[in-house]
Amino acid sequence: MEKIADFLFEAGMLKRIPRSGYHFLGGGKESVAEHSFMITTIAFALSRMDREVDAGKLLAMCLLHDLPEARTGDLNYVQKKYCSADEGRAIDDQARGLPFGEEYKALVAEFNACETRESKLAKDADQLAFVLDLRTLIDTGHNGADKWLAVVMERLVTDTGRQLADAILARAWDDWWLNGYSE
Repeated sequence: MEKIADFLFEAGMLKRIPRSGYHFLGGGKESVAEHSFMITTIAFALSRMDREVDAGKLLAMCLLHDLPEARTGDLNYVQKKYCSADEGRAIDDQARGLPFGEEYKALVAEFNACETRESKLAKDADQLAFVLDLRTLIDTGHNGADKWLAVVMERLVTDTGRQLADAILARAWDDWWLNGYSE
C-alpha cells in the first residue's frame, strides 16, 4: 500500500512541473498535470467518436503517458537535441513494486510505439491539446502561434483526430460561452 501512496504523491509532482515548449511561443503556459488532464478529456471525446477503440486503455494511456516527467522533467524539442532523459529507467523505477507496475509500463510503451488504434488516438489527443491552446493564443492576439499550427496539424495521425482539429479551428476559443451562455 505504501508504494501506491508514493506513486500517487509522485504523480502529484506533475502539478508543479511546467511544460517547457510554451517558452518558444511567447505566451501560454501549463503544468504537465494540466496537459495530462486535457489530453485525457480529449481522449474521452475521441473514444466516443471512434467506438471501435478500447476507451479504458485510451484514457489510461493519456493519463499516464507523461508520468515519467515527474522524474525527468519536460524536455522540449530543442532541449531534446542536446539532452536526453532516461524515460525507460524512470518508468522502471516508478513501476517497481507496484501491483499494476507492468500494466503502467505496457501502457506507456504502447503510447510511445504509436502502432495501435488506441495509441494513435492518444498521440492525436496529445496534439489536439496543443491545437486548442494555439487556437486560443491566436484568438487572444499572440503573434507567432499561427506559425506552429501547420506543424502540429501535420503530426495528427488519424482521420478522427484531423476531423476534430478541423472542428476546433472552425470555432473561436470563446464561442462556447458567447453563443448561448451569455444570453
